[in-house]
Amino acid sequence: MLVKFIIVGLLIAIVASLMTSMVFLVRDDSQRRRTLTGLKIRVALSITLLLFVLLSWQQGWIHPHALLPRAAPTTPAH
Repeated sequence: MLVKFIIVGLLIAIVASLMTSMVFLVRDDSQRRRTLTGLKIRVALSITLLLFVLLSWQQGWIHPHALLPRAAPTTPAH
């Protein structure tokens, strides 16, 4: 359950960083490059999320699942 909270937290942080960068792009007239810094943070968070998901999968903490459930295999009657 902790893994899912970490993944959701990273996703929320990525969206927050993207929104912050958008606000800086639209409203900030200074030369401080806050938009660029926000986008760098978003890229770093995205890479961290990807690596964490791969590590979680490798360690067996999370498991992939199909979008559509598979039918149970049937055994032939003898």
